[in-house]
Amino acid sequence: MYICPVCKDKLKRIENSWRCRNGHCFDIARKGYVNLLTTAKHNPKTAGDNADMVKARTEFLDKGYYRPLAEKLRDVAGEVLKDNDSPVIIDSGCGEGFYTAELAKLSKASIFGIDISKHAVAHCMTRVHLAGITNCQFAAASSFELPFADKSADMVVSVFAPVSNDEYARVLKKGGALIVVSPSPRHLFELKAAVYDEPYENKPNVYGLNKFTLGSEICFEYSADITSQADIHSLFMMTPYFYKTSEEGMVRLRALDDIEVTCGFVIQTYYKK
Repeated sequence: MYICPVCKDKLKRIENSWRCRNGHCFDIARKGYVNLLTTAKHNPKTAGDNADMVKARTEFLDKGYYRPLAEKLRDVAGEVLKDNDSPVIIDSGCGEGFYTAELAKLSKASIFGIDISKHAVAHCMTRVHLAGITNCQFAAASSFELPFADKSADMVVSVFAPVSNDEYARVLKKGGALIVVSPSPRHLFELKAAVYDEPYENKPNVYGLNKFTLGSEICFEYSADITSQADIHSLFMMTPYFYKTSEEGMVRLRALDDIEVTCGFVIQTYYKK
């Protein structure tokens, strides 16, 4: 399944390493993932989310606020793959593995999670080990240079992650599915209203997926009561707004102890042309 990020030849696992016939070797980390980033394009030590960001996101997600989304995503993927006896799924930009672990519940599925952050994929391994999940593998890699062979996957899933038209089309089999999850217009609107003077709805994402056909689009929304200041702060850290907010806005954020928000998501299913 894996290919060498240097020469694109097939990788073969030999003991605790992945090797290609051209001599390139990638050691498997103590936690069980493999780092397939190269310093030519990314610094594997600093790429993606740092350990603190991964920790904050994990603590929030494990409280269950986004559990309905994870279950809905699993149901949508399961319906698409219902006639496939042993699907191969790539979770591209898998983060700390919250949604990956839910996808692993699909019968006889093989899941491959990749994220540019080695801190994230290290946590993925911890998550699946603690849960006794055995059908997931993880690698540090870029969504724009997937370490997988051509036409090797039945589905690619991208949840709040970068979307790569060419790479997703390359790794998917003919007729393979791509599921993209993005914020709905009203996602977290109440939180923005508490922080900003002029809150605005989210604009739809435009991905330019010209190698795919849109099969379905679902707007999935529900309300969640965020019941602690720590959880509110962790949630805000997960959004792009965290890095664009003034000190005045951060003061307003820190004053919140409880808030009911709209959790809104657009789930789009595409098919490779």
